[in-house]
Amino acid sequence: MKKLFFASLLMASVSASAQNIPLVYDVENTGAKFEQPTYPSFDKLPEIKELKSPLKFFGKKGEVKKFKDWSERRAEIANLIQHYEIGQKPVVTKEAVKARMDGDTLKVEVTVNGQSITLTSVITYPKEGVAPYPLMIGTSMNALPRQIFESRPIARMNYSERQINGYSQMGGNKDRTTYPFVKLYPELINNGAYSEWAWGLSRLIDGLQQLGPEVTKIDTKHIGVTGCSYAGKMALFCGAFDERVALTIAQEPGGGGAAAWRVSQTLEEVEDLDRTDYNWFMESLKETFHDDNVYRLPHDHHELCAMVFPRALLILGNPDYKWLADPSAEASAKVAKTVWDKFGVGDRMDWSIVAGHGHCQLPQSQFPIVESFIDRFLLEK
Repeated sequence: MKKLFFASLLMASVSASAQNIPLVYDVENTGAKFEQPTYPSFDKLPEIKELKSPLKFFGKKGEVKKFKDWSERRAEIANLIQHYEIGQKPVVTKEAVKARMDGDTLKVEVTVNGQSITLTSVITYPKEGVAPYPLMIGTSMNALPRQIFESRPIARMNYSERQINGYSQMGGNKDRTTYPFVKLYPELINNGAYSEWAWGLSRLIDGLQQLGPEVTKIDTKHIGVTGCSYAGKMALFCGAFDERVALTIAQEPGGGGAAAWRVSQTLEEVEDLDRTDYNWFMESLKETFHDDNVYRLPHDHHELCAMVFPRALLILGNPDYKWLADPSAEASAKVAKTVWDKFGVGDRMDWSIVAGHGHCQLPQSQFPIVESFIDRFLLEK
């Protein structure tokens, strides 16, 4: 009887603490105030073969004990990923962004150092429900079945990443000087695409916030992002690096997405650190951490996944395609989830790896978990 009593007290305590854990934020980066850690040179980095706890600090002793300290740890992870892997995601002032609606098209002009680019994206509004609507943003495109959204009062919008740069798995323009992002930030010409694509999606969210729901008909507290394959990686980076995204669904993101580089190194015939597209990541990542040097990388992608906490994250896999490194993604997801579990909101993060379907073609067996996350975190059902 005593055990049951104390167990019920513990559950009540976890439930109470979970009620104080926000579902989303109204700023891009709650950890912007924290200083960047000291970045050791390669020879000073220890060899670490396991996936260390995402709660463990890099720049100081100890780990996150209280939720209020997570913002500092998340900022540390973000800085490490930018420094060693994808390059800088620049901060943009509110004054640098000017947004307007042209019919159902969102247009966002960003001006930096006297140079400007304009991002455009068409919003498809639902036929039912009342504005302001939740919004699902597809990175490159939304590969989730259309019927999931047609039966729900959710607006949709595709983010055309080519408006930022021409990097593509399909073979983009290799002259980076011509990329719109480099026009604004010539000093960041060696960036990987994923920092730049995350930057671009954040500017669209800036525009939505600036105009407000009266103009856009969009509820910016309920924004989701999703993509598949290389765009699944994109969705994960975009959701991880912008805390205004309430729900991230990374569909079959493969190596360099949810999969941990360390674990992928132990697998055969998968997309690992040595065999990925280096338009997407900084060339220095491969130059420094190739082969077994990967074990000296001071972070890994279970920590990229953990950056989404305390917001909602769903990872989808397809083991029929060995290249996707789903065993690595599952190992990464299990360790990342310990962060949500620690603070009593483990139901905000999950993964589903199901065979028997084409790449980026969601099978019926995965509909329930996808619909559940959409209903809970975009519609608050």
